Amino acid sequence: MAKAKRKIHQKINPASADRQSVTIGITQMACGEDVRDNRNRQLKLLEQAAKDGGQILCTQELFASQYFCQSEDHRFFNLAETIPGPSTEAMSKIARKYKTVIVASLFERRAAGLYHNTAAIIDATGELLGVYRKMHIPDDPLFYEKFYFTPGDTGFRSWRTAHGIIGTLICWDQWFPEAARLTAMQGAQILFYPTAIGWHPSEKKEYGAAQHDSWETVMRSHAIANGCFVAAPNRIGLEHVNGVDGKPVNPDGIQFWGQSFVSAPDGRILQRASVDRQEILLQECDLTRVEFSRTHWPFLRDRRIDAYGQLVKRFDDAR
Repeated sequence: MAKAKRKIHQKINPASADRQSVTIGITQMACGEDVRDNRNRQLKLLEQAAKDGGQILCTQELFASQYFCQSEDHRFFNLAETIPGPSTEAMSKIARKYKTVIVASLFERRAAGLYHNTAAIIDATGELLGVYRKMHIPDDPLFYEKFYFTPGDTGFRSWRTAHGIIGTLICWDQWFPEAARLTAMQGAQILFYPTAIGWHPSEKKEYGAAQHDSWETVMRSHAIANGCFVAAPNRIGLEHVNGVDGKPVNPDGIQFWGQSFVSAPDGRILQRASVDRQEILLQECDLTRVEFSRTHWPFLRDRRIDAYGQLVKRFDDAR
């Protein structure tokens, strides 16, 4: 395994008696065809992050495999695993050993014919607290997720862990302000967004900078609007998924843009990873900043919940 570059950011606020500090960690790596190798490398990154002081850790989306949704192929259902299963069992051992919380993004086999894109939440005791199943499922060129994933039925959730109250949403969920709001309304102090997003290489020159900027900006806006920390681990590497003939289903593949980041409740980027290097980002977060943000910018106080009924409609045709 290539040695991961590790970034440990300085404190974002001076030490004080009121400080409630937690160190979060996110990882980014490239994935190949060998599931066992991918899992082992991810476990090593998590263990290193825990050794370096990470208290709440989060993987990128679907870390155990290549991003197989580049094609619609029934073979790839064999990549799914149960929860509990091999990945959660291995991560529970790390969580228990280092007293760290882990958010693990997995291709879940729930039952025969029922599969989800799922985040498993493991507490610092090694206990599986529960799962969040991705609610918004995309269907775009090379991102054919509707073929594989049943939309989530867990609703939007937060968990009170040993080190703070967290919520997790998954990749395409990151574009929806309703998802962030409903998770924050349950008290989440940190929102994690395990992600697999990248460029179509043929489009990168024309649209690449704007696409990345939009992705980062929308999540920073969730941090501001909800007064919470946001952390988004994203994979790296140029991935070609092969068809049954052994040839790439798309000659260009997807170039995942990495650039995993952590945002403060005021939207400032506290750390950003590289485009193409395997990395661990560790960021100390003062959770008192959540209360500070929500009282100084009291968006939750001023919400007009009596006026938002139209949000449950697909579109307002009464205009």
